[in-house]
Amino acid sequence: MQYLQFLLSKILIKNLMTELCAIALGSNLSSEIGDSEKIVRAAISKLSTISEIEVVCVSRWYRTKAITLPNSAPQPDYINGCAILKTSLSPLKLLQALFQTEQLFGRERRERWGARTLDLDLLLYGNRLIDTPELVLPHPRMCDRAFVLLPLVEIAADWIHPLCGFAIADLAKNPPDLDLSHPIVIDAEALALL
Repeated sequence: MQYLQFLLSKILIKNLMTELCAIALGSNLSSEIGDSEKIVRAAISKLSTISEIEVVCVSRWYRTKAITLPNSAPQPDYINGCAILKTSLSPLKLLQALFQTEQLFGRERRERWGARTLDLDLLLYGNRLIDTPELVLPHPRMCDRAFVLLPLVEIAADWIHPLCGFAIADLAKNPPDLDLSHPIVIDAEALALL
């Protein structure tokens, strides 16, 4: 009986110490897993197997033009989306879990804004503000990216950006790079609520 009470108290504590967070997913290179769409879907499945992470909901998937540095070679289009997670991991531990997941899918960090099999960005962790060499929250460029804001508004429209004070719905009305990235919904199905 004592053991059962101990387990129940651990579960209760774990549930009390969770935080909602938002991540962005992207891929524009295939791998042995398949094309970019299969990769981002498989990444969601992989994240859901981590005991400290619960995938709450996932946006639709978007095909997005790659935005590259000047004089860079063209890249294939990206598949992008966002997900809301509930986690008991600290922000830095969650970031490490995202990096490990990227590596499982063949991600190699060679150049900034280079093509990649999988990119997982931690956008928001509750209403936390963090500015360290390892992690900046909210993600410093999320408000400039249509390929982040359009999927994110589907699943977190009322979430208030903790730095600028605007709801995601307001930020998504006119993203600055909309004409460059041209996000187009490729997944016309209803949002995946897990």
